[in-house]
Amino acid sequence: MSTQIHPLTSAKGGEAGETHTFPADKPLTLDSGERLAPLTIAWKTFGTLNADRSNAFLICHALTGDQYVAGTHPVTGKPGWWSSMVGPGLPIDTNRFFVICANVIGGCLGSSGPMSTNPETGSQYGLSFPVITVRDMVRAQAMLLDHLGIETLFCVAGGSMGGMHVLQWAASYPERVFAALPIATAARHSAQNIAFHEVGRQAIMADPEWNGGDYAAKGTNPRKGLAVARMAAHITYLSEAALHRKFGRNLQDRAALSYKFDADFQVESYLRHQGMTFVDRFDANSYLYITRAMDYFDLAADFGGVLAQAFKGAKTRFCVVSFTSDWLFPTVEGKKIVHALNAAGANVSFVEFETDKGHDAFLLDVPEMFQTLRGFIDAAAVARGIGSKR
Repeated sequence: MSTQIHPLTSAKGGEAGETHTFPADKPLTLDSGERLAPLTIAWKTFGTLNADRSNAFLICHALTGDQYVAGTHPVTGKPGWWSSMVGPGLPIDTNRFFVICANVIGGCLGSSGPMSTNPETGSQYGLSFPVITVRDMVRAQAMLLDHLGIETLFCVAGGSMGGMHVLQWAASYPERVFAALPIATAARHSAQNIAFHEVGRQAIMADPEWNGGDYAAKGTNPRKGLAVARMAAHITYLSEAALHRKFGRNLQDRAALSYKFDADFQVESYLRHQGMTFVDRFDANSYLYITRAMDYFDLAADFGGVLAQAFKGAKTRFCVVSFTSDWLFPTVEGKKIVHALNAAGANVSFVEFETDKGHDAFLLDVPEMFQTLRGFIDAAAVARGIGSKR
C-alpha cells in the first residue's frame, strides 16, 4: 500500500493531489469477472471536510477529463476543466464543500489503466488491461471514499460520461448519495454514439504506430490516429450553429482557396489543433478503454430493462440537466431519466437550457446554468444541514 498526502488533514481550505494503491489482497472485482490488483486511484481535493463529514462533494469527469477539475492542470498549464463551476464563491463552492475528483480507472493521469505496470510481466498492461465498465469506475470511486472515511456524499455531479457515473452512483449506492446532478447525459449509450466511438477506435488502431496496442514497448506512439479520433469526437461536442458562428466558411490565413489539401478553412485548422494538442495529454489505449466503458453503459439492463427499478425507493434529490442544442445526449434522453425517477417516486427536478453551444455547454459560460445549479445545490445544502452559504 502506498499513499502520499492525506487530503483530510492537508487540504484545509486549499487543494491537494494524491494517489493511493490498494494492495493485491484488496482487489477490485470487475463486471467482466476479472480482478484488478493492485489498484491505484489518483485524485484531487479542494476545500475542507467538515467535522461531521457531511459536505463531501464528488465530481465525476467526462471521457477526456481527469481529476484536475479546478486549479491549474499540470500538463497543459491551463485552468481545470470545470473552473467556471468549482471554486471559492462559485456554484460548487470550495469554501463550503469538500470537493473530490478522481481520475477514472482506465485513465492515464495516475489511476490504474493500460499505461500502468502489469505486476505479472513488469511491463505496461497495454491491451492486457481488463475491459472496464462505468459500474467498475464507480466501484473504484466507492473504494476511494471508504479509504478516506467518507460514508456519505452530499452531492455527486458530472456531465456526459460523468453524468453516467452520477446515475450509477444513485443506483448502486443510493444510501450514500444525498443529492445528484446528472448533466447532459443518458441512462444508456445510443447506437449513434457507439458508432462515433467506433470510428475513433478504428482511427487509433489503423495507425501503424499503434502496434496492436503494444506501442510503449515498441517505442512508437499512434499520435495521428488518436488525433483523428479526437477530431471526430470534438465535432459531436459542438452544434452546427456553434460551428457556423465560430468559423462559417472563413479561410485560414489565406485570401483564396489553395487547391491543395492544406487547412483551407478555419474549421479545419481548429480541428487539427484540437487533435494535436489532445495527444500531448491523453493515451491512445485509455481512449479505447474509456469509450468502450461508455458504450457498455445501459443502466436499465441491470434492472430487467426497467429504468425506474434502478431508482426504486431512492431518497436522493435529483436535478437532471440538458441543453437544447446537444445532439450527442439530446433532451429526450434526459426526459427518459426524469420519467423513470418520477415512476420510482424520487425527488426530481428537470431543467433544459436554451443554448446553441451543443454538448460542451456544460463546460462553458452559460449564466442561467450557473444560477440554476447554484439554487439546487444551496437548497440541498440547507436540507442536509450544512448551513448557509458564506
